[in-house]
Amino acid sequence: MASKLVHFFGQIILIFFLLSLVVKSSSSSCSLSLERGAEFKTWISWNVEDYRKKTHYLAADQKLIMTSNSPGYNKDAVDSLDEKLKNAEMNKIRISVSQDGSGDFTTITQALNSIPPRNTRRVIITIKPGVYREKIDIPRSLPFVTFFGDAGDPPTITGNDTASGTGGNGKPLRTFQRATVAIEANYFVAVNVKFENTAPHVVGFRKGQAVAVRISGTKAAFYNCSFYGTQDTLYDHKGLHYFHNCFIQGSVDFIFGYGRSFYEKCYMNSTARKVAFLTAQKRTASSLESGFSFKDSVVAGSGQLYLGRAWGDYSRVVFSFTFMDNIVLPRGRSDWGDQKRDSGPGANMTGRVAWARILTDEEAQPFIGTYYVKGDTWLISPN
Repeated sequence: MASKLVHFFGQIILIFFLLSLVVKSSSSSCSLSLERGAEFKTWISWNVEDYRKKTHYLAADQKLIMTSNSPGYNKDAVDSLDEKLKNAEMNKIRISVSQDGSGDFTTITQALNSIPPRNTRRVIITIKPGVYREKIDIPRSLPFVTFFGDAGDPPTITGNDTASGTGGNGKPLRTFQRATVAIEANYFVAVNVKFENTAPHVVGFRKGQAVAVRISGTKAAFYNCSFYGTQDTLYDHKGLHYFHNCFIQGSVDFIFGYGRSFYEKCYMNSTARKVAFLTAQKRTASSLESGFSFKDSVVAGSGQLYLGRAWGDYSRVVFSFTFMDNIVLPRGRSDWGDQKRDSGPGANMTGRVAWARILTDEEAQPFIGTYYVKGDTWLISPN
C-alpha cells in the first residue's frame, strides 16, 4: 500500500511538497475549486501513467540488450540515446583557456569564437582557475559545448549587468538580455564553474534583475556549479535541464522561468534581509511540460523565504526529500497578488497555502528521478 509522504518545516526533511496552480473561469468558488481539483488529479494521473509506460519500455529494452545476439535483434529499436549526442561524443575535442597564456586561448570568448558554426562535435573547453570578467553568449549554432573547471579551484565567470542597463539605442534592456552567461545552444554542459552577477538588489527598484545565467537551450546539465546573484540569479528559461550538486544563491525569484528542470542534491541559499522568494515558475498553459523538481536538496540562509510565487497561472514546483530550514514561511507560496491563482484541493492543518498538495509514493515517483527531464536520452558523464 502506498504510504503518505509527510513534511515538517524548520526541523525535519520536507519529504514531498507539490505546488499547483490551475485557473479556470467559474461563477461559483465551490465549483471552481472542484474543477481545479479534478484537473489537478487528471494531471497527476497522466504523469503516473506516463512514468509506468516509460519504465515498462525501458525494462523491456534492457532485456533485449542482454540478448542482442539473438535473431531479429534491432539495435536502433532499443537504443534510446540521442543520435546527435552520440555522434558528438564520439568525435569530441578539447581546448583550453588560461589567463596566463599557458592555454590555447586567454579568454572564454576567444575559445567559443574558434568553434565553427553548426558545430556537431563535443567541444570541451577546460577553463583554468581565475576570474573571467566576460559577458558570454553561446548561440544556437554552437551546440555540444562543455565548460570544464578545476574542482579544487573553480573558475569564476562574473558580470554586473541589470535590466536597467541600456543598449546601443539608449533604451533599457530586458532581463532576458542581461545575463552574465546566456546559453541559447542545446546540449550544453558545465562542470566545476562559478557563475555570478554582482549587481546588488535594491528593495523597491523595479529594474534590478541581475541574471548570472540564462539557459534557453534544451538538454543542458550543470554539475558542481555555483550561481551567485541577488535578484533573478538563475533564469531557467526553457528546455530540459539537470542540476547536480549545485549551489544557488539569491533573494528574489532566484530560480525562475518555465524550464522543465530537475535539481538534485542542490543547496539553495537565501541572502534576503527581510522576505525572499526562492522560485518563480512560469508555466502559462496546462499543455506545457514545464516545472521545477527539487530532490535531496537544502533550502537555508537568511531572512524569511517563500518557496516561490506564481509567475504563471499553471506553475508547478515539486520538493522531495529536501531539508528546509526555519526561514521557510509556513504558507510556502505567494499568489503574486492574484487570488485567482490560489487553486487546488484545499487547506491542511500545517498552515500551508490551500493549493499545496502532499502526494503518495506512487504519485511522487514521476518527479523524483532524471526521467523527469527525459535524461535517459541525453544525460552523459561529465568527465
